[in-house]
Amino acid sequence: MKKRLFLILSLALAAGIGLSSCNGQPEKEMGQQPTINEEQPARLVANEGEGDALSTGAAESRALVINNLQTAFAGETTASAKYAAYAKKAEAEGHRQIALLFKAASVSEKVHANNHRAVLEEMGVSPIEVKPAFTVKTTKENLQDAIAGESYEITTMYPEFLANADKANAQMALLSLNYAYKTEQKHKPLYEQALGALQNSRENSLATRFFICPTCGNTYDGAAPKRCGISMTGGERFIEINSL
Repeated sequence: MKKRLFLILSLALAAGIGLSSCNGQPEKEMGQQPTINEEQPARLVANEGEGDALSTGAAESRALVINNLQTAFAGETTASAKYAAYAKKAEAEGHRQIALLFKAASVSEKVHANNHRAVLEEMGVSPIEVKPAFTVKTTKENLQDAIAGESYEITTMYPEFLANADKANAQMALLSLNYAYKTEQKHKPLYEQALGALQNSRENSLATRFFICPTCGNTYDGAAPKRCGISMTGGERFIEINSL
């Protein structure tokens, strides 16, 4: 009887162990190596490639912004010298109010050139050497040339340069370029008004003094505002142009 009971208990115990092995999680074999994800090395290589591409793209964007700033610096430096010469020509021809406008514009463009220079230097780049080259003609032709130049900067040059600076997240470049862009939008109608007055013998209706914002070059005819409409600079700091 005892032998039979012992046999039954042994069989039951053996059956229980077998069920546990079947229903539970399979045990790892001794010495089993961890599974290797063969995609992982490829993924790491791909990420490294993306980093290189981003670095190259950032470098190219920065180089483009620098090139744009050099171009803008050369253009504003030339414009400042050219408008100063146009002012002397207008004065020689007896167009005093138009001469004052050209002188004011010359000061304004110099502010833009200095701003572009400062940004280039902050980026660790030396501004290019500029030797202004232009031809002084009659006051009427000089006004037409000024209108054409401002139109190009407003419609083509500065919008393109601003887009490039924005893409590169070049904040100082954006600020300097936008100062010039907004100011040129003020210069163009002033030149158009002067040309119309010259052609219709109404030059006496033109302003006899101008105010230039020292921060952004913004130009006002007649009176200075309390604050600059572009840079918020106080009007007491404006440069007044009332003599030749």
